[in-house]
Amino acid sequence: MNIKITSRKFKAKDSLKDFIRDEIKTLERFNDKILDVNVVLSFTHLKDSIKTAEVKLAIPGKIITVITSTEEFEKSIINAVEKIRKQLTKIKTKRLARPKNESKREQYIEER
Repeated sequence: MNIKITSRKFKAKDSLKDFIRDEIKTLERFNDKILDVNVVLSFTHLKDSIKTAEVKLAIPGKIITVITSTEEFEKSIINAVEKIRKQLTKIKTKRLARPKNESKREQYIEER
């Protein structure tokens, strides 16, 4: 799994980058075929400082994109990882719900 962290208009501290990597690695429990993860950190307004985290996760056949905004980057990352975890769980249950003994070709023939 490749993790790329980009920070816009500021330089992210190493502690924040380590936190992001640790949180993203927890997603491997839900899908072990994660190819790439791109994390983009940005903030708006210097005074009110709304921190935004955009996480793009690529698995074979799908790209999951989540954008969250809170007062702190850590909260934004935690919320984004939780949303991705829910989506990965949903994808996995759909895949497991399909009958294993039916091939796609047999399904195609029956539909015609």
